Amino acid sequence: MPVGPLWMIGCGNMGGAMLHRWLAAGLDPATVMVVTRTRRGVPDGVRSVTSIPTDERPATLILAVKPQQLDVIAPLLADVRPALLISILAGVEVAALARRIEAAAIVRAMPNLPVAIGQGVTALYTPTSDADVRRTAEALAAVLGHVEWVAGEGSFDAVTALAGCGPGFVFRFADALAVAGAALGLPEEQARRLALATLAGSSAMAVTADVPPAVLADRVASPGGSTREGLNILDADRALERLLAETLAASARRNGEMAAAARD
Repeated sequence: MPVGPLWMIGCGNMGGAMLHRWLAAGLDPATVMVVTRTRRGVPDGVRSVTSIPTDERPATLILAVKPQQLDVIAPLLADVRPALLISILAGVEVAALARRIEAAAIVRAMPNLPVAIGQGVTALYTPTSDADVRRTAEALAAVLGHVEWVAGEGSFDAVTALAGCGPGFVFRFADALAVAGAALGLPEEQARRLALATLAGSSAMAVTADVPPAVLADRVASPGGSTREGLNILDADRALERLLAETLAASARRNGEMAAAARD
């Protein structure tokens, strides 16, 4: 299945990050058109327009606007009929997309922000069993980092909460770690550098380890030592687990609310 001509509707932080990675990986900018209201953030060499052309058709259409804009954008795409529609709209199900935009195949994708550096996570779901469709979607996502297919669309809200929203929670944890270090008397900038470097090294180690992160935590914590004392705070009444469970549940719940709104 050919990728181009490829149209991207919207080019904000996420859409722009994805497009920059695809171009860096060899996607020909001459095959790409971006439709935005302002033309801001469009990479050099890529055609940019502010309205949908009436005499052209894409092979691949990337829908990268805010979910709340779907009902404004969809009528403008009524006659486009791409071979492949890839939507990154959080909470908008395939059926809701299919009612609004006619496409031969539809794939939901949920990338997260580290796709900007090629180290993101992209979850994919499609109801089609067409191997070409799945290969094309996976090839585009693989350029962005780790790829996971979601077997059932019912799990997509949970995946979005974990991986799609996850960077925001990790960034908040990193900031809190730095603030806690500064509270012990370290200069703020030094505490931030130490927190980020610690997070980066620990994450890299966890990814390559042959044991779960919980085992790594116990290996760091000697009985009666300072790490164990700190872990005792996080582990008391499963405080950290409960906090993150509530955090992800709130995000998943909001995804469900957006999905319900898009069904109407």
